[in-house]
Amino acid sequence: MHTPVTIIGAGLGGLTLARVLHLHGIPVTVHEAESSPTARSQGGLLDIHEDTGQLALEAAGLTDAFRAAVLEGREAMRILAPDGTVMLDQADDGTGGRPEVDRGDLRRILLDSLPAGTVRWGRRAGRVRALGGGRHEVASSDGDTLVTGLLVGADGAWSRVRPLLSAATPEYLGKSVVETYLYDAAVQHPAAAKTVGAGMLVATAPGREIFAHREKDDTLHAYVGLAEPQDWFAAVDFTEGATATARIAREFDGWAAELTALITDGDEAPVLRPLYALPVGHRWDRVPGVTLLGDAAHLAAPNGEGANLAMLDGAELGAALAANPGDIERALTEYEQAMFPRSAEAAANGLPEIEAFRAAAGA
Repeated sequence: MHTPVTIIGAGLGGLTLARVLHLHGIPVTVHEAESSPTARSQGGLLDIHEDTGQLALEAAGLTDAFRAAVLEGREAMRILAPDGTVMLDQADDGTGGRPEVDRGDLRRILLDSLPAGTVRWGRRAGRVRALGGGRHEVASSDGDTLVTGLLVGADGAWSRVRPLLSAATPEYLGKSVVETYLYDAAVQHPAAAKTVGAGMLVATAPGREIFAHREKDDTLHAYVGLAEPQDWFAAVDFTEGATATARIAREFDGWAAELTALITDGDEAPVLRPLYALPVGHRWDRVPGVTLLGDAAHLAAPNGEGANLAMLDGAELGAALAANPGDIERALTEYEQAMFPRSAEAAANGLPEIEAFRAAAGA
């Protein structure tokens, strides 16, 4: 295949695609809006699944590097009732199929596997338009313009490439997450550290929930979920960290102090993350020379599957292009016809592993 591939977005899905294409000798460039690999934090832990993310990393030839980055013991799970009662306390016995890895470390592994210059940093996509014959023009915010014979939108929830294929836009899910971080937990926040345990903590009530992970460097990363309209969050001043923390914490009055400490004892100002999703089963008719992967294609409510599906999308799209070097449209059709039902099923199933734990605990 001699048609160069242009990928918009250097997230895990786009980079997995770039790596698989590189292994097959297919020319590829990745355009990324961030100014450098370290321009921002890449988020927390990811559990990489045997039937999705791990298959993608195997196709990318990066299994050993991934295994070296796994944080041992982080598959442990605790479920607590809001009053602090322990409903389930399951240790990581090493037999689980979803080892945890830091998202930033995984992205670095993918970046390091690509030739220098593959990723063009500071290239935010602006206008994207079809030129006919499967060719597309992408104008960057810095004024540069490129024309490509194969365009892949790996540019997330608010994809600039998606409108070439679909009129769908993400809709607010009626729920947002507030993120908090507690550093040097065993020393500075011993009660919260004991509550979270070695891996993941879950505590839920109707319309309210706290998820937390013990990340590397003994950091506790909490996700405080509230089912409220966007206007409710707009009334909270997140520019004033202490004020916002107090307002969020009031919604958890009556919860155990060791749980609310994950809100009140944060070492940084809380960060608001509204949750959006595309319609379940989102798909499009085949448009020559362009496709989507990851959140650009099937943004869903957080369910533990997003990054895994994005990487599998990238691996399968790369394999399809390599297997059909003289027929790009056949490759894109094969990829999309497998991706559509897979992503729809994942979006509909929610958090199967956590639901199973809750059922076992009687929660």
